[in-house]
Amino acid sequence: MKKLITSFLQRSIAVMLAAFFISSCQKSASELLSAATAEQDATTMKSATPATPNFNLEVILRGMDNAFGLVKFRQDNDIDKIITLGVWVRDLQPNHEYKLQRAVDTNLDGNCTSTAWLTLGAGLQPLSVFTDETGTGRADLFRSLAAVASGTTFDIHFQVIDVANATVVLTSDCYQFTVR
Repeated sequence: MKKLITSFLQRSIAVMLAAFFISSCQKSASELLSAATAEQDATTMKSATPATPNFNLEVILRGMDNAFGLVKFRQDNDIDKIITLGVWVRDLQPNHEYKLQRAVDTNLDGNCTSTAWLTLGAGLQPLSVFTDETGTGRADLFRSLAAVASGTTFDIHFQVIDVANATVVLTSDCYQFTVR
């Protein structure tokens, strides 16, 4: 009987110790929710881009036969007002040269009517986007808007042209952006 009681007490103590250690390692539901909310708020603050005005754009370019492109148009909050343009294209002619162009207008109606195309590149120097053997290409371009007043808003659209014959191979919808 004494052996049975000792065994029972040992098991009871083991269960209580295990419960103690488990509960001391766990956070309450409110602590977990609070931590998750704080982490989500911090992530949102780091990646938040105001919806209005549009300082940053994700420009979709479309063409024939599933040809596709994307321009990540980013304006950092800097005194030089540099816009970075991360360009990616796919399903174009392999081993070929293309140029990214943009046209803007100030008639803010969401209808891009301007045909005053400007070839983009490294600042004022036009650069090309070259495709590889699969018809995919990338380029990191930039442009300064230092001469444009902060708060100025434009309608803007983009196109990619074939350098060999100036044929438009990709076009975008009309977007609106505001200079920081």
